[in-house]
Amino acid sequence: MLIKKGIPVSPGVAISRAIVLDAEDQPIPRRVVAPDQLEKELERLDAALDHSGKDLEQIKQHATSKIGAEHAKIFAFHLGLLNDQHLIGQFRQMIRDEQVSAEYAVYTVMRQLARVFKDQANRYFSERVSDIWDIERRIMGHLIGQTRADLAQLKHQAVVIAHDLTPSQTASFDREKVRALATDAGGRTSHTAILAHALSIPAIVGLEDITADVTTGDTVIIDGNRGLVIIEPDAAKLLEYRLERRRVAEFESSLDQLIHLPAQTKDGTDISLMGNIEFPSEIQTALQKGAQGIGLYRTEFLYLASETEPTEEEQFEAYKEAIHELNGLPITIRTLDLGADKVAPSDLIDQTERNSFLGCRSIRLCLQNLPLFKRQLCAIIRASADGPIRIMFPMISNIMELRQAKMILSDVMEDLQDQGIPFQENIPIGMMIEVPSAAIQAAALSKEVDFFSIGTNDLIQYTLAVDRGNERIASLYSGGHPAVLQLIQGVIRAGQRAKIEVSLCGEMGGQPEFVMLLLGLGLTSLSITPPAIPEVKQILRSVSIDQCKRVARKAMSFDTDREVMNYLKNEVHKACPEVFGGRSMGF
Repeated sequence: MLIKKGIPVSPGVAISRAIVLDAEDQPIPRRVVAPDQLEKELERLDAALDHSGKDLEQIKQHATSKIGAEHAKIFAFHLGLLNDQHLIGQFRQMIRDEQVSAEYAVYTVMRQLARVFKDQANRYFSERVSDIWDIERRIMGHLIGQTRADLAQLKHQAVVIAHDLTPSQTASFDREKVRALATDAGGRTSHTAILAHALSIPAIVGLEDITADVTTGDTVIIDGNRGLVIIEPDAAKLLEYRLERRRVAEFESSLDQLIHLPAQTKDGTDISLMGNIEFPSEIQTALQKGAQGIGLYRTEFLYLASETEPTEEEQFEAYKEAIHELNGLPITIRTLDLGADKVAPSDLIDQTERNSFLGCRSIRLCLQNLPLFKRQLCAIIRASADGPIRIMFPMISNIMELRQAKMILSDVMEDLQDQGIPFQENIPIGMMIEVPSAAIQAAALSKEVDFFSIGTNDLIQYTLAVDRGNERIASLYSGGHPAVLQLIQGVIRAGQRAKIEVSLCGEMGGQPEFVMLLLGLGLTSLSITPPAIPEVKQILRSVSIDQCKRVARKAMSFDTDREVMNYLKNEVHKACPEVFGGRSMGF
């Protein structure tokens, strides 16, 4: 048995036989063509490009029907490159000048382009190498009939293992056959990762050498929750995962019975349970899990799924679709949070920043790129005419940033009013509390907004100086750290004194061990990943607010995160024993 750890990009667990894809990276030999045959080579090139374009249009349509138009925009990059006249000119020039075959010209030019992308310091560009290879292989397939693994035609269930997967390969997956995937290469923002998440396929990337350790036919466990690949598991590990998977399935089935019951504590306190989404297509899933609305719409994924900045109209249509899907339920739209680990295809982000997490990201990026910011705000405000929305600014670290963002929002509203464009009057304005300076200054900030939303993912990271994506120090990243809890408590109290709503939208809200603590600290609104909603609802329906307050007081008295976590898990287990029995392995 061998256990390898990578970057989890899509949750879930799968146990199946592996199919290992070849890298399809065989060099194309240089073949000289007689002068009188050059026109024929150019015709072959044109035909291959034409067929490749038709292939990609079909794939894009197929992806649109399976995972929605926003995700399918990924293939706009492929189509754009395939129709790039400069690139086509390079193919044609090489065929004419060097008198070589069309396949050799395509291979040479595309490999040079891939190297240029790979050498870029910006993660977004370096992760587009797989897209370049995808286009090259598709053209080559029409030139020389190169065989490609057809994952859409698998005859049996399998876990796909590859050095890297192209977006078109991932989009063509038969979800019933491809149970999970794992790759040597890739990152959190690669197109393969985005598509795997959209398809709900457990996926792990960045394993470096998984293809060297797995052979087709090996039994493999993919644990997309923890980023683990277990190759040829022994009988004990296999039984452990199978039993846990069965227990989780039974537990989740029992939770589905709670979906239509009120999110209310034993003593009658109503708790608002909202969903976090990236795309409008996820709203129905959230509602099916019992979400009472959307508490966090991460708009930056509109940018990550596209090769160019979405236009105002494209953003407007996405926001309007989300509002219509909710049919009157509320939605909180967070303005653009690009930067750090979310790198978009534009010149907006400085590739030379030494520490992008502490650099020009999120609201800072927007305030330095006002046309970009105004386009998004204009789209959001226009969409508000179709239903109730709230606007939330991320990464606010001081009052001047907040006031400047509000001023720009006011300017956009005035412009729309002058043009006679209808929109919702008195849109509630809020901000994320996700840096320590904002948490410490929450009392002053509370006078400027209608609501707070605590973003615990970044708040923990910045408070503890721990990169949450660094596996070497992952053990230091803990929501139970007393310093983090004190900041959360301070924000809630500031909100209560100012009589504004305080919600929490980080991963911490969906973790069972924290539910009683957060309720005890005074939170009555949580926005979490939709699959976690039924479990959280079960816990809150099993406890009273007085009980939670006692738990919170005790938890706040500890000096270490280990003491806090052990105590919280024990208290939640006593109040709702079945919870940890259904997720003891983090499923």
